[in-house]
Amino acid sequence: MTVTAVDIVDATGAKAGSRELAAEVFDAAVNVPLMHQVVVAGLASIRSGTHKVKTRAEVRGGGRKPWRQKGTGRARQGSIRSPQWTGGGVAHGPVVRSHDMRINKKMKKGALRSALTDALRSGKIGLVADLAFDEPKTKQAAEMLRTLQLEGKVLVVLDQPTDTGAVELSFRNLPNVKVAYAGGLGVYEVLLADRVLLTTAAVDALEAVRAPAPAGGDAA
Repeated sequence: MTVTAVDIVDATGAKAGSRELAAEVFDAAVNVPLMHQVVVAGLASIRSGTHKVKTRAEVRGGGRKPWRQKGTGRARQGSIRSPQWTGGGVAHGPVVRSHDMRINKKMKKGALRSALTDALRSGKIGLVADLAFDEPKTKQAAEMLRTLQLEGKVLVVLDQPTDTGAVELSFRNLPNVKVAYAGGLGVYEVLLADRVLLTTAAVDALEAVRAPAPAGGDAA
């Protein structure tokens, strides 16, 4: 089963053909809660978790009772390092910990299919036959984006790193452009982008890797 054909253009913007995208990847059910869960987990995983404050047991000093228990007219105090004192410890403050959330591969694949489907339906996705530069040229990359009328935050998806790295280096200095690879494409990257430019090779990789496994195993 396939979805409506999408035009393929070359680097000059001329039509180079058309392609029908696999419905299993680009016409799936859009599961917003699943996408949200995967995005939150992804953002949580990059948090360092090194925030730390000292409790009253860790603050230096305060071993002596500031005044006697009774007879002064003041509230009883046990230490000047108690949380209510200036310079005292912090009660229930942040401690070093991991923010990682458990997300399995099936959830990641389902969320990415939802994100790609939403991007296609909203007109964010464009297909280009191939991207190649003889040498890194930011000016040439910017001109190509203008020719293809790609504005805002642009996500360029390749099938794999290029041999010379010229494509990645050409887009690297453009502030609103990010280069990603099909094998490691993230849900947050797709949702954040205003336009998604896929090479035909990247589509091949996405349809091969991100499609759900057939029920009942492989046919004999």
